[in-house]
Amino acid sequence: MPPCASSHERSLALIERFLEMMAAERNASANTLAAYERDLSEYATHMAARGRAVAEADEDDVRSFASSLSAQGLARSTQARRLSAVRQFHNFLYGEGLADANPAQHLQGPRKARSLPKVLSEEEVTRLFERLQADIAAARTEKARCRALRMMAMLELLYATGMRVSELIALRENDVDERSAMVRVLGKGGKERMVPLTGQALSALAEYREHCASVSGKAGGKGRLRASGWLFPSSSAGSGHVTRQRFAQELKILAARAGLAPERVSPHVLRHAFATHLLDHGADLRAVQMMLGHADIATTQIYTHVNMQRLRHTMQAHHPLAKRT
Repeated sequence: MPPCASSHERSLALIERFLEMMAAERNASANTLAAYERDLSEYATHMAARGRAVAEADEDDVRSFASSLSAQGLARSTQARRLSAVRQFHNFLYGEGLADANPAQHLQGPRKARSLPKVLSEEEVTRLFERLQADIAAARTEKARCRALRMMAMLELLYATGMRVSELIALRENDVDERSAMVRVLGKGGKERMVPLTGQALSALAEYREHCASVSGKAGGKGRLRASGWLFPSSSAGSGHVTRQRFAQELKILAARAGLAPERVSPHVLRHAFATHLLDHGADLRAVQMMLGHADIATTQIYTHVNMQRLRHTMQAHHPLAKRT
């Protein structure tokens, strides 16, 4: 590029080369490229204000840009995305010999604040089961009863094991061992774990299997459960299992019928409820970690913070000294 070009023009030319590389070598989408262009253009403007091109940046320049993002009051996730773009951009410049050093190699993004998981109280979970039990009793057709029994089995399994919804819907018929009261769960990274089942979960599952296999079997053959191999096969003509979207949708409908705000209820919220309620009743943290399938116990420890928060709220609401000025 001509030596008379301004620092900002030189920076924009290098950004263009970076975007071309991302498109050609990494097959970046149009949306991804547009996001990189916006973030790096802001970085180039920041550097131009300091009278320098991006290829001339040093660690002080990079830290200055990071500080400017924080000063703007941007969300941590936005700051992290922009700094990630700067890191990748400087990796490219240094790797291509377009800059003498990589000033962003030690750049750290802001730590993302970890929010506490949303949970339901034990009474709210009970309301879900009571509403579903009433639906089963009131079902007027075999199809409606089977649908309610399937929902009961899925809900009992979810709350009894804390498994992820993706793990729940992908269960096979032979993953459940009634004799040992255990279920084999295929988790992230293909890792298997065995999780114990409650008597209620086993009973709900047995009733669902017996009734729904016989209902679908009337059309001929062995019945839909055994024919598909899925524990919760789709009711459509295909051979797949219930989708996570369908289960989440039915759960929100159930929540509304139980008098709960649908936006507060999801399969993952029930996973949180499982862990929190176990710890409320004195369960061992390591045992909860194994049942949830967490690789790091630090991930499970977030639920102890939920319990502490609830204890603080209880104390503030009911302790006589807490009400004094």
